Amino acid sequence: MDAKTFIEQSTPFLNWLWDWQRQLPTVSFDEAIPDPERTAVLSVDLIVGFAYEGILSSPRVAGIVPAAVQLFERAKTAGVTEFVLTQDCHSDEAPEFGSFGPHCACGSKEAEMVPELASLHFSDSFTVMHKNSISSSIDTTLDAWLNAHQQDIDTFVVVGDCTDLCTYQLAMHLRLRANAHGYAQRVIVPADCVQTYDMPVDTAAELGIMPHDGDLMHAMFLYQMALNGIEVVSSLA
Repeated sequence: MDAKTFIEQSTPFLNWLWDWQRQLPTVSFDEAIPDPERTAVLSVDLIVGFAYEGILSSPRVAGIVPAAVQLFERAKTAGVTEFVLTQDCHSDEAPEFGSFGPHCACGSKEAEMVPELASLHFSDSFTVMHKNSISSSIDTTLDAWLNAHQQDIDTFVVVGDCTDLCTYQLAMHLRLRANAHGYAQRVIVPADCVQTYDMPVDTAAELGIMPHDGDLMHAMFLYQMALNGIEVVSSLA
């Protein structure tokens, strides 16, 4: 198959994907979170190195910070007490740097929580988990936390970045874990609170890293999450 045929064959699906993303439903906050005491809000990588500074920082990610902060505040007001933040804190020689370039090294400004979240009056109640890969569950304390809250939490709202990388990995882990064990749990992803970065082909070539079409990857992985039973919505109204 040549490039022209590949693109032509993919066009009907891409047109459908565009329409599907634009028509994602807005769900009321009360419908998504009927019982705040049994709900956890999980944020992945809302840190300086993806929003404001560093090789992978992106205005696309910075743009979701206000909506994510608003969701945190609304959830807290409603009675949610569990806020879990998984955050990159890379070792100096993290293998991941070969794909994405050096970013969010432990102890650096890039690895810090975005100041908008850190300044929330209840930020001292956050459960922060550091990770050295795009997975929030491998070699972290996430599964121990989930096991400890198994009887208490049945709704997970996931926000953060990147849609196709760390956010996808976190949401899918929650969904597949529930599927495997037969847990009656919901995983909800509001699209206005997740985003990914863009890396044009020419810029990637200059940096010696992989290119990344932000718009396509964002839409494609929202679809992948929905395909796997995650509740992907436009926003929580």
